[in-house]
Amino acid sequence: MMQRSFEQVLAAQCAPTLAGVKPASLFRWRGEDLAAACRTVAAWGRTVARSGLSVRVLKLCPKDGALLVYVYRERQLAALLADGETQAFLRGAGYRPGGCGDMLTQLSRRLRCAEEFPHEIGVFLGYPLEDVKGFIRYGGRNFTCAGCWKAYGDPEQAQALFSRYHRCTALYQRLLARGVPLRELIVAA
Repeated sequence: MMQRSFEQVLAAQCAPTLAGVKPASLFRWRGEDLAAACRTVAAWGRTVARSGLSVRVLKLCPKDGALLVYVYRERQLAALLADGETQAFLRGAGYRPGGCGDMLTQLSRRLRCAEEFPHEIGVFLGYPLEDVKGFIRYGGRNFTCAGCWKAYGDPEQAQALFSRYHRCTALYQRLLARGVPLRELIVAA
C-alpha cells in the first residue's frame, strides 16, 4: 500500500481547520525518516502561517518515528482557552494558566509523559466542553451520539457539526483529486 503524502493526510484530517470552521486538528504522520518528516512539517508550517494557521509537533513516537502533528488557528484557540469555564476545567486537570503556546507546551508534556492519553485534548481540538467532560466522567460510555468524537449533549446539534465537518473534508478531497493545490484551499484568518 502506498503511503499518502503529507498534503493528502493534512486535507483528510484537517479540512475543517484549514477552512476556518474548526479551531484545531490533530493527526499522526510518519515520513520516509524522522528528519524528512520534521522538514515536511516545518515546510507546511511556513506555508499555512500565511493564512493564520500554525503547525506544531506535540509528540514524537521514538519506536517508529511518527509525529503527532497539531494544526491550529491561534486566534480561535486563544478565544476557546480564554473562556472562564474552560479555564476552570483545565486548571482542575492540572494546567497552569497561560497563553496558547504555554498551554500547548503543557499538553505536549502530558502527551509525552502520561501513561494514559490526556482526554482534555478535546478542548484543544474545539470539542464542546460538555462532551469532553462527559467522555472523562463516563469513560467513553453513555454518550448521546458518536461521530468525530463522542457527544454527551444534544445529539442533533452534535450530528449537525459532524455533518458540517464531513462535508468540508469531502469537498477538500474532491478538489485535491481534481488537481487544486491544497495551499489554494486554505482560508485566511
